[in-house]
Amino acid sequence: MSADKQTNWSYTEALPFEDEVLLRARERSHELGVSPVSTGVGAALTVLAASAKAQTVVEVGTGAGVSGVCLLRGLGPQSVLTTIDSDVDHLRAARLAYSEAGIPGNRTRTISGRAAEVLPRLTENAYDLVFIDADKPAFPVYTEQAVRLLKPGGLLIVNGALDNGRVADPAAREPLTNTMRQVGKAIRENEALVSALLPTGDGLLLAVKLQPARDPRTRPAR
Repeated sequence: MSADKQTNWSYTEALPFEDEVLLRARERSHELGVSPVSTGVGAALTVLAASAKAQTVVEVGTGAGVSGVCLLRGLGPQSVLTTIDSDVDHLRAARLAYSEAGIPGNRTRTISGRAAEVLPRLTENAYDLVFIDADKPAFPVYTEQAVRLLKPGGLLIVNGALDNGRVADPAAREPLTNTMRQVGKAIRENEALVSALLPTGDGLLLAVKLQPARDPRTRPAR
């Protein structure tokens, strides 16, 4: 990254304001050994959730609730966040963050378990937004499930898509880097999706599930 690009990246990451709720959630993240989303990613999540007008959201990787609070702040008052994490301490910290943010308990559903086992049990075509930010080796499974879960017009967000800048380096051949390349390729080549990769944080891969194409041979009922 050139000096100018590094300066621009640092500026955009430092620009969002975070209140005491998010700062305390970040402190708990570090105490638990969890890497929370960056400030830039957090702000982007709030904007994306608001612009998607999502009502039903799935989050893979609860952490200590930083990303969940950011998503919930962009969602409408009737929306529900379903968040999945295998660590009960993470879920406990997240529920504290949601409470401190003034989020009613009926707007969150915390599920303890392995996402690879939980996601297949969720209802197909029932969610407006899916955010993935946990267990990168399993991202191919998670993204496949996310496409199944999303309604037509639903939004998929994959965090860490650049793998600390290694995805863009052809010489980087680490297994995790190759996995993230495969995830990006699979999403780009999926004809049911339109996608874009943003350099925010460590890379946000966005994809929207397209509406099914109507067969031109069919005629609307009169």
